[in-house]
Amino acid sequence: MRIWIFTLLVFVAILGGCTNIESNENKRVDSMKTVPERYEKATFAGGCFWCMEPPFEKLDGVMEVISGYTGGHKDNPAYDEVSSGRTGHLESIEVVYDPAKVTYAQLLDVFWRQIDPTDAGGSFVDRGGQYRSAIFYHSDEQRRLAEESKAALGKSGVFNKPIATEIIKASTFYRAEDYHQDYHKRNPVRYKYYRYNSGRDQFLKKTWGGHPEGKKMGREELKSKLTPLQYKVTQENGTEPPFDNEYWDNKKEGIYVDVVSGEPLFASTDKFDSGTGWPSFTKPLEAGNMVEKADRSLFTVRTEVRSARGDSHLGHLFNDGPQPAGLRYCINSAALRFIPKDALEKEGYGEYQRLFK
Repeated sequence: MRIWIFTLLVFVAILGGCTNIESNENKRVDSMKTVPERYEKATFAGGCFWCMEPPFEKLDGVMEVISGYTGGHKDNPAYDEVSSGRTGHLESIEVVYDPAKVTYAQLLDVFWRQIDPTDAGGSFVDRGGQYRSAIFYHSDEQRRLAEESKAALGKSGVFNKPIATEIIKASTFYRAEDYHQDYHKRNPVRYKYYRYNSGRDQFLKKTWGGHPEGKKMGREELKSKLTPLQYKVTQENGTEPPFDNEYWDNKKEGIYVDVVSGEPLFASTDKFDSGTGWPSFTKPLEAGNMVEKADRSLFTVRTEVRSARGDSHLGHLFNDGPQPAGLRYCINSAALRFIPKDALEKEGYGEYQRLFK
């Protein structure tokens, strides 16, 4: 279906003299392009690459986002070949980023929020395998993070169907024709027209609601699921008493998940006794499952920590923790659910058993 929309847009552009469609001969293979050693690459497919570029370009630490084609069997394919499905390529984007400023886990979190990961037959109005979603990993670490992120999304309750997004080893990435690059900047009116009519925006708004960090249950549903203290802490930014909460002195091995959404947050391997009377951790288990916000509620600025999908208030982040990182995640027990290592497989978190071997 995208072909007729694209054809219409190109026709309009030609009439208006706004678009110069260049030859496919001007393309180059971006996977052969060298980037500074401190930068890394991430490759994602989520349907129309016009729509996948903007969310990543907004991230601090992302140096470049390129639209292109990957995963197919033909060298240097053209757009009309890829869009027909004949070459086996997927419309994709290549993200060049500085891992010192933005992590791969954060990129994954942004990726999941741009697509319908349950659709195996395409993406929104664009149908066919060339428009399906996929993560193309460039290293074993990227593969591990992608698999864990996919599993966490499946357990989050955001979607009631299986996650269909594929995780595939990265192969040659071919840069798309120049008129596809930064299409949202070159042709903002036509881009917005296409994006709205594709159904993408409506789906994302319905799925994630007014909370870009995650989909929230209604107030009454939350009250029925949580204890009064859990509700006060997670939904009203409350704080439980120190030394009088469930996990402050818990020394068992296992992981801690969001009491609302179930997304993995911390591991006992990173827990330490801070002397404050609240559970304290040196780092999160999954950085992409956490959001940091400025908290000005006590006549000073603190760093609040919230879960990404559940949007639960967890606690605060301080810089007085153990070295070398020096971080202390001070978390309310009421925002957490502890899963012992022996119950990880049964509870659906079997991938984290590796932490305790």
